[in-house]
Amino acid sequence: MAGVIVAFSKPENGRKIKNILLSHGFEVSAVCMTAAQVLTAAEDMGRGMVVCGFRFPDMIYEELRELLPGCLDMLVIAPPSQMSAKLPSNVVFLPMPLKVNELIGTVEMMARAQQRRRRRLRNRPKARSQADLELLCHAKELLMERNHMTEEEAHHYLQRCSMENGSNLVETAQMVISLGQM
Repeated sequence: MAGVIVAFSKPENGRKIKNILLSHGFEVSAVCMTAAQVLTAAEDMGRGMVVCGFRFPDMIYEELRELLPGCLDMLVIAPPSQMSAKLPSNVVFLPMPLKVNELIGTVEMMARAQQRRRRRLRNRPKARSQADLELLCHAKELLMERNHMTEEEAHHYLQRCSMENGSNLVETAQMVISLGQM
């Protein structure tokens, strides 16, 4: 699990939340009293979340959310009257008075959502570089010229060869080009 930054303007609130999270197996990276401290602590985090109150001495949670990296989610614990009608993205709201099981359940839910997002991003195909695109285009042009194929047929041929050889499309295109130069 990624780290959690706990941020409340009152130090005793921060300590209580930190102790609850630690006792339930969460890693607390920092306990902060100002938004500036949160931003400093967040610089080194690749992922995780901020569990915080509504207001800090130097800004409110909405301003902090705008300054935080997108990889960090935010759980705001505040009175229901402080909840805005439309929450910013990656922000979850828990009303006070806070129940421990609601806090733990929400943090676990947010952690699972982050894991799903990370998995989805990891499994997404990577964009091809301009050099790779040019290589694919050149291989298709060779196939079209020598074998009298349409562009679609040439592309399907490269895909089929790629799957049969267990290589990626760019490697197959390089092979076609090298064989075409013989």
